[in-house]
Formats: sequence, C-alpha cells, structure tokens
Amino acid sequence: MISAQNWSDAHTLWAFQQVGHEPRPCSVGIGLGSHDLGVADATVDLYRRGMFPLVVFTGATSRTTEGRMPKGEAEHYRERALELGVPASVILVEPNARNTGENIRFSRSLLDDQGVHVSSILLVSKPYEERRAYATARKLWPDVEVVSASTGMRLEEYVDSIGDPRLVLDMLVGAQQRLLLYPELGFTIAQDVPDDVVAAYERLRGAGFISRLLAE
Repeated sequence: MISAQNWSDAHTLWAFQQVGHEPRPCSVGIGLGSHDLGVADATVDLYRRGMFPLVVFTGATSRTTEGRMPKGEAEHYRERALELGVPASVILVEPNARNTGENIRFSRSLLDDQGVHVSSILLVSKPYEERRAYATARKLWPDVEVVSASTGMRLEEYVDSIGDPRLVLDMLVGAQQRLLLYPELGFTIAQDVPDDVVAAYERLRGAGFISRLLAE
C-alpha cells in the first residue's frame, strides 16, 4: 500500500530531480540509454523542433533492459527514431555505456572521433534522471554548456506509462540516493539539496522503497 505521505514525498523528489531547463538549440542531442523508449521519443521531438542537428544515442544493456532491448539500448533508440522519421544520417550510436558517466564519456569520445565540434549538449533522460545527468555532464565535460531535458511528464503520467507505482517510487529513491552520494565519490558536481528533499527521501527509504538503492 502506498500512502498519501508516500505520494507527497514522491512528488517532492520528482520535482527536485527535474532541473527545469528550457530546451534551446545545442550542438548535439544525447539520448541517454535506459529501459524507457520515451527517452527516444523525447529526443525525436526535440530534434523536430530544431534543437540540434545531430543525435547520439548511448547505452548498452543492463539487467532491466537485456530482455526488452537485446540489441542494446542505443540501437533500440535508433530504431525508434528511424520509425518516427529521423534520417539515419543524423544519428550516431554509442553501444557500450553501462552507466551515466560512461554515457557522457563515451559520447564525448565518439563525437571527437567524428570530428564534431561541440560547444553545447542537450541531454535527454528519464524525468527523474534529469538532475543527475546534468551534474554528471558538468563534472565530466566541464567546457560545454549543458541543458537537461526529458519527456516533461507529470509523476502520475509517468507511473501510468510504467504500470508499476511501487517500482517508480523505488527508482525515485534510488535516483535521490545517487544525487546525495555521487559528489563525494567524484562522479558528479556538488549540488545543494533542500532539507525537505532529504526528509522526503529518508521517509520513503524508511517506508521500504529500497529496491534501487546502492549498498553503502
């Protein structure tokens, strides 16, 4: 049973984990691999709006995607984009990354190898990964402007799209844990985390939404 307090806390994390950037034209769009094909859809939408001339899809497989995306997350994203009418000539695929840091580093290396000059990147991720994607890119690629975006869904819409409310809350808690831990590990830039966000995270963690937590 998910209580009213649980949902209130989930909304607090959801709001914090989205950066609130207004999408603007960038050198390249980078769709970060995951279980969610909505990331590919959002990347296509931004491409159609003229936000970037070139797309990189990045991602191998993980325990949550190997069954649904056996060709690799980036390749399934590419296929989705082609189905939606994006020209193959503007899509690059990075098939090896297995975490957000590798998404950024391997995409940067791929673009360097292709001779693409990059002054700004528009990162497209799941809604609850916007802030970590931004913080990771700022740490690993500090000389470019970073804009973070997602599908723009409300929490309720995202829960409906996934079909598993408890899993979504577990993922929110796991994402927040990483936002708290990763600066100390050198994976992301440090960010101010409001007290109410920390309190919401701790209540959800105490309520048992822990399947996506890292061992500490």
